[in-house]
This record gives sequence, structure tokens and C-alpha cells, in this order.
Amino acid sequence: MSYREKHVLMEATDVSQSLSRIADEILERGDLDRLALVGIRTRGVPLAQRLAAMIGSKANFHVPVGVLDITLYRDDLTDIASQPLVRPTVLPFPVNGQRIVLVDDVLYTGRTVRAALDELIDFGRPKRIELMVLVDRGRRELPIMPDYVGKHVETSSTQMVSVLLSEQDGRDRVVLMEEAD
Repeated sequence: MSYREKHVLMEATDVSQSLSRIADEILERGDLDRLALVGIRTRGVPLAQRLAAMIGSKANFHVPVGVLDITLYRDDLTDIASQPLVRPTVLPFPVNGQRIVLVDDVLYTGRTVRAALDELIDFGRPKRIELMVLVDRGRRELPIMPDYVGKHVETSSTQMVSVLLSEQDGRDRVVLMEEAD
């Protein structure tokens, strides 16, 4: 299926401003001595790293960042590839008792977050798990709601949200895509 660009939702400055606002919101909730961020591969990782840097800069402390590869926890694993590429999960801190902010680029059906929760719980029992997404596009299939959102966008089933980040794509931009005719 191919998509064409319909509308630019966020430019680089919007992404940066959203992350700065979310960093402030995370700081306002306190419990910073147990705070850790965990990015979901692929684009959740650089977002978590940026967010950790912003929080660290604003509060003058180091926020640990982990990486989850949810490939083996997906409920559509057999549909995506006969031999999926599995990359390492790296959690350089104990999960037990932590306030974990799970970070992803786009929240849609909730299935990615469900898989991430399953994997994270396999590593221990956090004190609390919160969810941060750059874009919430609605249309959930599972009862999962984000705690921190950069932008809410209602989409149809024929649309897709494409997040470009400088770490992987050379620039920051969020675009609403529509199925090509």
C-alpha cells in the first residue's frame, strides 16, 4: 500500500516545543529519584533520549534511558516477517520500584504499547508506568491512554502518521499521510 503526504502536522520547532512541555509535565509529577525513560524501538528511542536530556538540563540530574525491542512480544509477529529482525533490549537500571515513562512516536491501536508493557513487566515490577507519545492519532483497539502527548490528531483508517526524526531521517517532521489512489 502506498501513501502520499496530505498535511504537515509538526515541524522541527513544534517537536522540540512539545518535548520541552512534556519534560516540564514529567518534572511536575515529582518522584524524580526513581524516574527512568524507556524508548520503544525505533523512533521512541531518540525521543526518550531527547526527553531525558531536557529533563536533565531543567532539573540538573541524569535520567537513565532504556531501549525496548518489542518484536517478539507483538501479536502480529507471524504477519510481519518469517524471520523478523530482533535487536537487543537494554535496560541499564533495575525495573523494580522505578517510575518508568514509556516513550513512543505514535499511539494508534495500542497494540505496540501492550507488547511493550508485556516485555517491561518481564524485567521486573515498576512502581508506576506512564506513557508518552509524540502523536496520539486515536482509533484505539485496546484501552490504553497516554499520560503525556505532544499532539492529538484524529485520523481515519486510510491515513497514517509518519514521524521523521533527525537521528534516523535527517530532519524532524511529522506528516499526515493518506492512501494513494
